[in-house]
Amino acid sequence: VVITTRLLVSHLSGIRHYEKDITKVKEEKEKANRAFKLTKSNQEKELKEKEVKGLEKTDSVRAKKEHEDEVKSRNSKPGRREKEFEQEEYYLKEKFESVIESLKIFKNDPLFFKPGSQFLYSTFGFTLLSAVVERVSGKKFTDYMLKMFRDLDMLSTVQDDNEAVIYNRARYYVYNKKGRLVNAPYVDNSYKWAGGGFLSSVGDLLKFGNALLYSYQVGRFKNINGKLLPGYLKPDTVTMMWTPVPKTEVSWDRDGKYAMAWSVAEKKQQYGCCRQQRHYASHTGSAVGASSVLLVLPDDLGSEAMENGLVVPPRGVIVTIICNMQSVSLSSTALKIAKEFDKEKWMQ
Repeated sequence: VVITTRLLVSHLSGIRHYEKDITKVKEEKEKANRAFKLTKSNQEKELKEKEVKGLEKTDSVRAKKEHEDEVKSRNSKPGRREKEFEQEEYYLKEKFESVIESLKIFKNDPLFFKPGSQFLYSTFGFTLLSAVVERVSGKKFTDYMLKMFRDLDMLSTVQDDNEAVIYNRARYYVYNKKGRLVNAPYVDNSYKWAGGGFLSSVGDLLKFGNALLYSYQVGRFKNINGKLLPGYLKPDTVTMMWTPVPKTEVSWDRDGKYAMAWSVAEKKQQYGCCRQQRHYASHTGSAVGASSVLLVLPDDLGSEAMENGLVVPPRGVIVTIICNMQSVSLSSTALKIAKEFDKEKWMQ
């Protein structure tokens, strides 16, 4: 078979995640699909009842129902349950000197499916991706990334090295089996730098989100007379990264599809004066003792504003949340915050 970097970055490679038993993975996927179909069926049934009876739910009841559906959907899908952290490889304490060396963890394991045929979120797929970067660049992966972080002015973003003294590094917490808050166990993340091995701050992640949003929008602005600097990435590159890839799925956002290392919700409105879905890109992070999310909600700018230079990029809302607690769901919270700031901005 052939595994390309595009397949790796969209989790279509067939490389396993932490679960080594393909039977269990298939069972979880089937449960998730059944739960999704059941939820969708119930939603359609409620919609028909509303049309027939002309009933309208209050905002409080509707909000409660949406929250319950979201919790059910999140808990029914693989990779988003606390059971995920029962996998032994989350708690590796071995220190790997290079990403090439860390490939030994999974390099002899069979693929779960033919590359390109199915979606399976895989941290180890990104470990392989980091090895590709290391070989192509001729530099150590962590050195390559730290230079990129400096270019992006993300000076607080570093690798989570246990031995190094890192100023303001937070402690990590988990709930034990008795429901008590305790310190998270010691782990060494050198086996997965690319898939969850860096420390950052809210300020740095905001800079990262703005750099991507600027790169995404700068090519759409006209009549700027060379006043705008180019983006860190080409506009077409970010557009490609934020375009849903076929056969992918997202466990933490029922409106999203997976793209290239990002979850993406496309702009959509089916009926007039009804729910309007905005275009946004996001990704969550889940590690031993920590949870995070980064969400980018671009402005839906009119062509006149862009052509006449009335505004300059980046235009939109960036939300990031970092929590030093394990298994905290942050995706829906980030989207609500983004929409509130977006609403407030347009009201001014």
